[in-house]
Amino acid sequence: MNGQLKRALNAPSFHLSGNASDRPRQRWDRQIDRFPRLTSLSHMTVRRWMSLIGGTLIALVLSASTGGRAVGQEIDFESDIYPIFESYCLHCHGEDEQESGLRLDSRVSLLRGGDSGLAALVPGDPDKSYLMDVITHADEDMAMPPDDDKLSDEAIEWVRRWIKDGAQWPGQMDDVVTDEIEHWAFLPYSRPVVPNAGSNDATTDYAESDKLSTLANESVINAFLKQKLNESGLDFSSPADARSLIRRASIVLTGLAPTPERANKFVAEFAASPDAAYEALVDELLASPHFGERWAQHWLDVIRWAETNGSESNLYRKNSWMYRDYVVRAFNEDKPYDQFVREQIAGDVLGSGDATGFLVAGPHVPAATVGQEESAIRQARADRMDEVLQTVGASVMGVTIGCARCHNHKFDPISIQDYYSMTAVFQDVEFGSRYPELSPDHPRKQREHELNLRLSQLRTQMRSEGWGWVEDWEGYKEFHFPTKTVDELRISFDGRWVQIDELEILESGIDGKNVASKETGTAISDNPATHLTSQPISRLNDGVFGTKGWRGVSPKGVQDKPWLEFDFPNKVNVSALRISTNREDFYETDYLDGMNKVSYGDFRIELRGDDGQWTAFSSTAAMKKRTKESEQRQALQQQVQDVITELLIQGPQPSFLGQFVSPVETFVLARGSPESPRDKVVASAPLRLNGQLDIEPDGPGPDRRLAFADWLLDEQNPLTARVMANRVWHHIFGSGIVPTPSDFGLAGAPPTHPELLDWLASEFVNPGAAEDGSVRPWSVKHLVRMIVLSKAFRQSSQPDSVGLSKDASATLLWRFPPRRVEAEVIRDSVLLASGRLDESIGGPSYRIHNVKKRYAQWQVVDNYGEDTWRRMLYQERMRRVDDRIFTAFDFPDCGQIRAKRPVSTTPLQALNLMNSDFVVSQSGWLARRAKDDAGDQTAAQVDRCFELLFCRQPDDEEREAAIALAENESLELLCRTLINTNEFAFLP
Repeated sequence: MNGQLKRALNAPSFHLSGNASDRPRQRWDRQIDRFPRLTSLSHMTVRRWMSLIGGTLIALVLSASTGGRAVGQEIDFESDIYPIFESYCLHCHGEDEQESGLRLDSRVSLLRGGDSGLAALVPGDPDKSYLMDVITHADEDMAMPPDDDKLSDEAIEWVRRWIKDGAQWPGQMDDVVTDEIEHWAFLPYSRPVVPNAGSNDATTDYAESDKLSTLANESVINAFLKQKLNESGLDFSSPADARSLIRRASIVLTGLAPTPERANKFVAEFAASPDAAYEALVDELLASPHFGERWAQHWLDVIRWAETNGSESNLYRKNSWMYRDYVVRAFNEDKPYDQFVREQIAGDVLGSGDATGFLVAGPHVPAATVGQEESAIRQARADRMDEVLQTVGASVMGVTIGCARCHNHKFDPISIQDYYSMTAVFQDVEFGSRYPELSPDHPRKQREHELNLRLSQLRTQMRSEGWGWVEDWEGYKEFHFPTKTVDELRISFDGRWVQIDELEILESGIDGKNVASKETGTAISDNPATHLTSQPISRLNDGVFGTKGWRGVSPKGVQDKPWLEFDFPNKVNVSALRISTNREDFYETDYLDGMNKVSYGDFRIELRGDDGQWTAFSSTAAMKKRTKESEQRQALQQQVQDVITELLIQGPQPSFLGQFVSPVETFVLARGSPESPRDKVVASAPLRLNGQLDIEPDGPGPDRRLAFADWLLDEQNPLTARVMANRVWHHIFGSGIVPTPSDFGLAGAPPTHPELLDWLASEFVNPGAAEDGSVRPWSVKHLVRMIVLSKAFRQSSQPDSVGLSKDASATLLWRFPPRRVEAEVIRDSVLLASGRLDESIGGPSYRIHNVKKRYAQWQVVDNYGEDTWRRMLYQERMRRVDDRIFTAFDFPDCGQIRAKRPVSTTPLQALNLMNSDFVVSQSGWLARRAKDDAGDQTAAQVDRCFELLFCRQPDDEEREAAIALAENESLELLCRTLINTNEFAFLP
């Protein structure tokens, strides 16, 4: 701005915003300083004023600042560019106000960009500078200045040329974007000095001291806790009694209360040698197969695992229970946590294919329900990728990755570029089913090998006879015929209505390659007279299994029937074809009823003769007729089918564990929209957390995922070990050292004992006892054992007036914090007490819902029979469907991450535990058990009920009241009453 502009405006010069000390002292600025400034004008006043004279003003600005120079001449920032910024931008994007987190009063701020995460300024490249999209209004949603203030074409050209020439900004060319991380969770951890348990200031270096006994009062965990207690004038409570301790430890470690007999034995052992008895009990519980069940449930909560996909369709994920069983085995085997994480991210190349159910555990919208509109397909794919990142971020990293989908994370050092770089890591992951990759020594793989040998022998025998036959594989059928060498093939259907999901033609040989897939170049055509344009033939061999089928229909009055012709690029030897109804078991077969049901009836397989006519060489009708006429063929056919049935049951099964596709290029999506792709990104973790991955930029998917897992599990990663150590602490004490277990970011809660958390993380990764091989690195059981052997866990939960006044929630652990147990523990404990609990481990879930058909919703049925008496872990987990009884006890619906379950108190809880059919029936079983065990005396029956439910005898007052209730009403009603007590539903 100069004198020419001032004369044109005939008004004092003014200054909108910005600190003069923060920008260069330009020539025009010095001229302005000679005139009084209208500093009292509000931003709205200025904007209204500018709106009235906007066109004139910008023209004058340009004219004045350039002195009439042509646009092609050299750009001067002080004269040509900054006046535009000051007049049109700085009132909303300057020192005092930064809408969308963007400032235009410094070069480095433009380089960094605003909340969108897109670089506003890329020197030398206007096309990649988001500033140009904004001022040209190419991005209509973020057009700036608004329409009434839009820059003129001439002004836009000056800015474009300035960027093209390197965005010169006098006095600021040496400034660079720096992002210092100060938040504790994103800084490296190290093994801290351990405070002396008896003093606030005396310390000892645990790494250099003798190993401290985990049972001693001077143990490391106790020392850190004691230091905080001392600072608050508090101390640990007295030790818990033996019965409380065994009940607490049993439920925390296995989710099951101890039997009365085991409790009585422990009480006797504890009286003789408390430390030895308790340590032996803990080791026994850690070795129990129920440990894995208990701790698997915690993990499944975090990742939102369920057996339906959610959304409106809420379709069934068949055999997804295999991932649940993998998690149970992993915790039971004490699989090192680093291996556990690595297998869940890349188990398909590590011989643990059932572990990748982790990646697809969250909800999703299936491709089959999206439709064919390209933008809808892209949006659904972006949503599925977001679910993968949310699962990984919440469970392993303890951060809210999804917040960076549309803009830079508001709190944490995760940019929008980081978000999409992480999607590039998992770009080969797709939701769906597959046969899991299992190690050769896996029982299912061994059985598969045995049965495949038998099947191959039977097939060879039938083929040697020149026979054709049909194999029913449930999700598809295979039609085998004598080998033919063809370059064309036709399938003519006898019926007038045909619908097929996927059709494959198999090359002869052991592998049976599909020579009809679109990847082979095979061309497919159908009968024009029966063609349905709404069901394109391209669906027939696209490799997408589900309900995206091809249809052929003979209209009324048309004699032609549907047929399909295959034109192969080269001659091929074929011996079978496969027609799929539900090839990968993506949906339950019931879902395919109605219009989506695959139907094709009998058909003929034909070759084209020299005369151009098609002649059948095999047909399904002929196969059936000849098999029916020959007892030998019937017997062999039955043997083949029997082997297939065994394979489907005993061999690897298609399971909802994710599918893997070829990764495509990944771009930053402005505001999260797939319709607004920006810069291309390569696979990496968050860069401010040293997330560069040692892989080729366009490397294969498994390499990307393995490299990402290596980054997660590197000892320098500040999050992974801390997050898991805190998660273990949370499940033991009911609240983590970090009270927000899946949010370690700035929006999460700070740690109550930061040094203790770092010590636990260090001990988790590099245990002090690992030198002699007694403890493996990354051992979850080692972490659990240390914590439950601590004085904090073994102390009483009784309240104390001093403690309550200073720390009512027992955050400092001056007592063991009592809490209500989870829904699963309540249900399992009822079954255990009644003697009806089926303790078998693993396998398909028991069903308490109706069979869903098409778009109907799942409905809970009143099924409390013997087939449902397994642990609640094995109950079908359906999204958007409440359990009729235990949802009231905050049982999650798997729609949201549940790193920390809420604990509510409602009248419905008491009503369900008193009146539900489940509790009523199990109370009857419990009463019968008490009578069988105790005989005819009511007092003895009452005592037995207390033992089975509480692992103790009633006191005199309790016994008297209980006998009266049992005799005046019934023993069953007494059982229902006891189940409704706090003692039954709370950890002691």
